[in-house]
Amino acid sequence: MLFDFSGTLFRVEPVESWLRAVLDACGVRMSGAEVQRTAAALAAAGALPGGSTPQRVPDELAGAWAARDSTAALHRTAYTGLSRQVRLPDPGLHDALYDRHKTPEAWQPYPDTAPVLAELHARGVAVGVVSNIGWDLRPVFSAHGLAPYVDAYVLSYEYGIQKPDARIFALACKELGLAPEEVLMVGDDRGADGGAAGIGCGVFFVDHLPRSERPDGLRPVLKLAGDGTGRQSDTRSP
Repeated sequence: MLFDFSGTLFRVEPVESWLRAVLDACGVRMSGAEVQRTAAALAAAGALPGGSTPQRVPDELAGAWAARDSTAALHRTAYTGLSRQVRLPDPGLHDALYDRHKTPEAWQPYPDTAPVLAELHARGVAVGVVSNIGWDLRPVFSAHGLAPYVDAYVLSYEYGIQKPDARIFALACKELGLAPEEVLMVGDDRGADGGAAGIGCGVFFVDHLPRSERPDGLRPVLKLAGDGTGRQSDTRSP
């Protein structure tokens, strides 16, 4: 079984918490009203990876945005570029914000992530993570005690291939030692994650919601999971 990362297994912290954590770490003070206004502007800009999409991508960032998950450099360029559309008290805060989002503290698993991954592991079902991302998310899984349940990671920036390109799903299936028709892809983005269907994988979609609003969105995959040999029941989507 393959899983997406952001919006599927994990949820990034709210923009205001992200901003406050960086302000505190950098010793920068802003009033509560300023923090709220700035957080709203950063959200509108789409500056937090894993958060809201940009309301508008500036022309000068269009190329980097389109290919942002293909390299670490483009990922940083795209997101710090969006952040710089918002005025901050110190220009160095833009890079500090980007660095913050890569830390385990910035991410929390959905309530049912650990139980579902643990059950799949107990059944002997191979699990991979396929993510469009510009940095190494393995420490996030380790910090939250989930690394023992993941057999393979296929990250877009390590291969220069972004979902929905079929090649990234083929690589992930190969890492698990399974044929595509033996694999179920679980994700929250019908455009990106749905690309797995193009090579014959089953696909199941969850909603990208705050953690409190999606306590058990992953549990249906346990009914769809195989027995560790690659056999699985028919897939469906909510």
